[in-house]
Amino acid sequence: MLVKSQKEMKIDLKFYHFEQLIKNGYTLDMVYLLTLIEEHEMEILCCKMPKMEALCQAIKRKGLVTDEFKLTTAGKDLLTFLNTETQEVLVKKKPKEESFETWWKTYPGTDTFTYKEKSFTGTRGLRQKKDDCKLKFNKILNEGEYTAEDLIASLEYELKQKKENSIKTKSNKLSFMQNSFTYLNQRTFEPFIELIKEGKEIKETNQVQGGTDI
Repeated sequence: MLVKSQKEMKIDLKFYHFEQLIKNGYTLDMVYLLTLIEEHEMEILCCKMPKMEALCQAIKRKGLVTDEFKLTTAGKDLLTFLNTETQEVLVKKKPKEESFETWWKTYPGTDTFTYKEKSFTGTRGLRQKKDDCKLKFNKILNEGEYTAEDLIASLEYELKQKKENSIKTKSNKLSFMQNSFTYLNQRTFEPFIELIKEGKEIKETNQVQGGTDI
């Protein structure tokens, strides 16, 4: 069975392809829509037919496209699988469990901290909604733009920046840190990833002798 977009992109579906689609809850309509998205034929998504809207929502729920209707890594993997010439099993790749756990442990539990022998007292818990954070973290990875290493490195960068600024200003800048779920939901990590890519380094202060910020 051939599935084509208007630009004649062909997917030669064999029986084992079709079998794997059924097992994973995918339909031929979904496959065709993914080929259109891959070919940037986005005008079809502007159609207001209820069935089309339902189909668009279905591929979003299954993690095949982002909220902006760009192919996720899962969507790309599906189309790649459908172009295989040898009989294979469609395997949904799962993010490594330890990636999220590393990010979660890196996120500060509270805004109380000691840095360069200077102690700062906070008032808030910062790690919240672990299960929701894990779902959001994995969804971000599935979008394909950022890696787990990017998310961890950007968090470490922001924490160091806030702690250095706390030393310089003698006030607790970590108190302005969002809780973990809001941080992911609002994609606060993005500008820090850009700073890292641009090679921007954080200027460190000289070590400060002990004391407590009240």
